Amino acid sequence: MHIPIIDSHHHVWEKKDIEWLQGDVQPRIFGDYTSIMKDYLIDDYIDDVVDFGVEKSVYIQCNWPISRYLDEAKFIDNCYNHSGWPAAFIGYCNLLDDKAQDMLDRLFDYPLTRGIRMQLHWHENELYSFANSPNIMDDRIFNKNFEYLMKYESVFELQVFQGQAESTKKLIKRYPEINFILQHAGMPHDLSEDRMKEWYDFIGNISEFDNLFIKLSGLGTFINKNDPKFINEIVNKVLNIYNSNRCLFGSNFPIEKIWCNYSDIIEAYQFATQKLQMSDKKNIFYETANRLYRL
Repeated sequence: MHIPIIDSHHHVWEKKDIEWLQGDVQPRIFGDYTSIMKDYLIDDYIDDVVDFGVEKSVYIQCNWPISRYLDEAKFIDNCYNHSGWPAAFIGYCNLLDDKAQDMLDRLFDYPLTRGIRMQLHWHENELYSFANSPNIMDDRIFNKNFEYLMKYESVFELQVFQGQAESTKKLIKRYPEINFILQHAGMPHDLSEDRMKEWYDFIGNISEFDNLFIKLSGLGTFINKNDPKFINEIVNKVLNIYNSNRCLFGSNFPIEKIWCNYSDIIEAYQFATQKLQMSDKKNIFYETANRLYRL
């Protein structure tokens, strides 16, 4: 039986518009990205996925210069008008900004906007950190603006490390009306036995909240390769805790194009889910994303 796929985590860009692709190559957690320092437009994405049953996709903000948050929304709107792709847009808003509520109003004027990703992950290793503090989630202004997301029934793409567990738990509990989507399965990044237990305990401890969902994506980020064995391990550990209707697939393309083709990603996740019931596979690859992003 054919399983339709929603890719709930992809990016398209024009190289000149992406802050981290400007200038010399800077060290990144996913290694040498010279091979993707080029325009990656919606037609390029469609070409990559067309043979693999992808019927819809969700674009996740990809760190345009902060001042150009609306340009990113307009760019994706133009992509949709040109091609019918993507089916939904997750934008960026700095929720520490006093003007964030006005920014959100402008973002949600675009019909594809379904939510926000402000990357909150902080780590002692500076290379791993996007946030300048581990405690942004506790900030008064951040929370004042976060509450405003409820006006738009927004989802929030939650990107944190296991070391931020306490603040994460408080944030999810504080806003039961908002659906949180934990990025990259909670970002297991240190594969030592102790740290992997920490990660597993982290995703287990926040599973009590029904408004928390898990995105199975980006699992090549810290190992810099597509490893079916590792993907299988993580996916099935997540499924030990979360029902399939709280899990969704994402490719993190084209970042993972550094080390693999789209077919490699799809095959790895199909291998990881091969023993599941068909209904569970449909949840992971289609239904959960379809519901969360109102596609």
